[in-house]
Amino acid sequence: MATLRLFAAAREAAGTGSTEMPGATVGDILAGAVAAFGPQFETVLHSCRVWVNGEPADPHMAVGTGDEVAVLPPVSGGFA
Repeated sequence: MATLRLFAAAREAAGTGSTEMPGATVGDILAGAVAAFGPQFETVLHSCRVWVNGEPADPHMAVGTGDEVAVLPPVSGGFA
């Protein structure tokens, strides 16, 4: 199991900031998250970047116990 960390809109859509998720690849983890958190989470996920242990990841990247998969939506804002 890997730790799935969710930030900003992804956290809001899922209703949690962190959970343990089974899967052998990043794609497995994300598919499990969509199944668990539903269509609103899936919509947010399409605009997100995914990182594993602080490095950019793709769906085929292997993950294991102790790995952290982070879902980061685009950040907006700035100075007014």
